[in-house]
Amino acid sequence: MEKKKKFRLFDAILGTVCLTLVCESVMPTAAIGNTQYFWWALLLIGFCLPYGMITAELGTSYPSEGGLYDWVKKAFGPKWAGRVAWNYWVNFPLWIASLAVALTDIVAGIFSIDLPIWALLLLQLGYVWLVTFLSTKRIGESKEVVNTGTAFKIILLLGIGILGIYSVIKTGHSANPITSVSDLLPSLDLGSLSFISIILFNFMGFEVVGTWVDDMDNPKKDIPKALIFGGLLMAVFYVLPATGFNIALNPDVVAEMDPENVVEVLNTLFVSVGIAPALLKVLLIVCGLMFIYTFIANIASWSFGVNAVAKYAADDGALPKGFSKVNKEGVPVNAAIINGVVASVIVVGGVIANLISEDFGAGFSLFFCLSWITLLVGYIPMFLAFLKLRKTDPKTKRVYKVPGGEGMIKVLAIVPFIILVLGVVFTIFGDFSLEYIQDNIPLIVGVVISFIIEEILVARVKVEKESK
Repeated sequence: MEKKKKFRLFDAILGTVCLTLVCESVMPTAAIGNTQYFWWALLLIGFCLPYGMITAELGTSYPSEGGLYDWVKKAFGPKWAGRVAWNYWVNFPLWIASLAVALTDIVAGIFSIDLPIWALLLLQLGYVWLVTFLSTKRIGESKEVVNTGTAFKIILLLGIGILGIYSVIKTGHSANPITSVSDLLPSLDLGSLSFISIILFNFMGFEVVGTWVDDMDNPKKDIPKALIFGGLLMAVFYVLPATGFNIALNPDVVAEMDPENVVEVLNTLFVSVGIAPALLKVLLIVCGLMFIYTFIANIASWSFGVNAVAKYAADDGALPKGFSKVNKEGVPVNAAIINGVVASVIVVGGVIANLISEDFGAGFSLFFCLSWITLLVGYIPMFLAFLKLRKTDPKTKRVYKVPGGEGMIKVLAIVPFIILVLGVVFTIFGDFSLEYIQDNIPLIVGVVISFIIEEILVARVKVEKESK
């Protein structure tokens, strides 16, 4: 019998970075401008630190492939766990679809071509089913993909940061100068709170590390270390490239930054530091292909955790039984296939919607935004579950325990809970103006549809539980 590959501490740290570090969200983060440093500092302390400690305690105290679902179920029962399972799962095919759309935009940009519809669909569906295949493997079997993707992310993001800083040193000019403390502070309008969710999304994924228990030699010792070191590295790798973009590119370019125009942004950055035209095209192609590879690594690193939760929830009746089947390695293969089918439907629907009306905006931004909203919603009950389990289940051995007295523990759970709620609300409704709401109708409709499906599934779970 072939010996199963082990996931070492080094692999777990790189895996944690790969989970939490997604290149496609660096540019929307940089688009916040100079106030991003205020939000990063606030959210690193107010959200990332307590979130990492809480997931480390829950993951090592209640190790199971149910992860987030299992923790909420232990605290609040199957109904709330069902809500978590739905939101935690549905964000994944939405994310896959958004990356498929971004991939074709990057391909078109680096090769300066307009893709016909058949090529667009072929590339998008090809990506969807490539990552679906990788999702049928355990994390230990895909660690080369994950580690290579992490290396590419580090090269790209450090390179962007260094190039931006070099451009300032070379020219003595910053496109977004900081002349006073007020330049770092956010505006007082409520719309600025919509920036919270962008950075929150960048933090998500720590709890997936808990699903790697069976692939690690010493999970109780290594998981907290992976979370701490991975979290610190993640913060550096987000802030540095965002700074590079922010100081090298003019405010109008930064404000419009999106992964779908990454080639244009990189081109502007390379030109700003004096890259020769002969080398420029080669660099754009290499960086574009590396960027695309990170899309593959993202899904490979997240897939087992998401699919394990979906399978676990299906076994428990919270999701349809179709998610339950596993292959001989114990991987939830049906969940992976369902992800591929749903993501395929989404990308095909997006292409059709854009053919009907370009104003619909069924591209990266819509799918990615809906993905991060559903993901954030899935995390909201976890912090309250942590508090309840501390109170109702004190006998369970906690190898890692969040430090502090009762008052501090409440603060560490309630503050990130409130931040999550605010992030979700202000991403959907922004400044509550009629114009903002009209511009976000596709997103609002998507959220409503997701909520309706969620409640239908929750109602079914309730009936099944009561009938037993």
